[in-house]
Amino acid sequence: MINPSANGWIDKFFLKQKSSLPPVEIHPNTFYTNVRKTGFIYGHIVSFDTKFPIHNKGWLQNETSKVSLLNTLFEIYGLSSNEKNPENFISKAVAFYNQMNPQGFSLFKKILPDDSPSLTLEKLIDSRVQTNVDIISKNFSHIVTNALLFIDVLAFRQYLIHGKIPEKYLKKIEEAIISIVSLALTTKSTKSKYDDLLIKLFESSVRYSKFSKVNIKNLEELKLDYFTNELEKNYLIDMAGMALWSDGIIENNEAYFLHKLAELMEVPDDFVTESIEKTNEFIVRYKNEIPYFKYSNPVKHFYDQTTQTVVTLIGRNKNRLVKEIVQSKELMLLLAHSTRRDLDEKEKKKVRKQLLDVCKTIPSLAIFLLPGGSLLLPIFIKFIPTLLPSAFNENLENED
Repeated sequence: MINPSANGWIDKFFLKQKSSLPPVEIHPNTFYTNVRKTGFIYGHIVSFDTKFPIHNKGWLQNETSKVSLLNTLFEIYGLSSNEKNPENFISKAVAFYNQMNPQGFSLFKKILPDDSPSLTLEKLIDSRVQTNVDIISKNFSHIVTNALLFIDVLAFRQYLIHGKIPEKYLKKIEEAIISIVSLALTTKSTKSKYDDLLIKLFESSVRYSKFSKVNIKNLEELKLDYFTNELEKNYLIDMAGMALWSDGIIENNEAYFLHKLAELMEVPDDFVTESIEKTNEFIVRYKNEIPYFKYSNPVKHFYDQTTQTVVTLIGRNKNRLVKEIVQSKELMLLLAHSTRRDLDEKEKKKVRKQLLDVCKTIPSLAIFLLPGGSLLLPIFIKFIPTLLPSAFNENLENED
């Protein structure tokens, strides 16, 4: 019996799966189809693509995510290296995550030098699927953190092929996802302010591109020729399909968008048809289990819940936040101005960067540095001025 919250679960996983056996050859499309069936692509995992069944009854959502991420990484390892030695895989996976870790902040500071490779990987994976429902709402966990975990799988494939993650790979694939999701939402016949909000939230979620502005007006502007692998192309199309499904139907103009996207990436129309069918089939079947789809306006619910999350975090860490913020005169001044006028793009980048520096010093705010955590920053910034109104006013008076 595997307990993904107890040390040693990775060793137990491989012992149960007897993964030292020679791998069965599998086509990339078959691999992707199998992964999609598990729900990993959609951020809601309902099964595991393993040789021997894994029963996860009673598991927490993040425990299921950890085992699924491990298994999917291991499958892409077998697909890319044509061997399935657990020890070799663990070594490669640890080296990959050490390279993937953003410079300047360690998500993995709890890892000790004398940890075994498998225990190290357990902690790395645990950091990647942080979905503590007491800190962050379930819908955020499903839609943002988990649905983007397949980026880890794609980046690991690149690492295995090249011996390193290609320069700007993570930046390029994140920007492609944000651009495609943004464009997909603009094709909807019926739009709401929450669709616009979702676009802005995704745009501010870029983690590896230093918050560069993504401003793509049409599909033709996308530089999708960078993505040459079938897995990358399939994933981008499925992500667009997920964004379009948020209103429950795929209209003709939305289907056209998906087919046009596929044409630009030289993906067969058959895959688009399959993508629409499988996405609809999965969401309809598991809709009642996925918090994101339980509400009449899921994007509004997302915003409301994450807003409450941020307010709670600010309240719990108010004194420490105040202390850290007042030490930066520039940040204080910019936040003060933000209460009276819209900041320009350069000023917004400064605020984001300095706030992330503040978050690095407060353990409870480490959530903003996790994958997808930047989605909360616009909400975070909105509520910070309420902490020190008098101090902000003083800053403005000094400027006048």
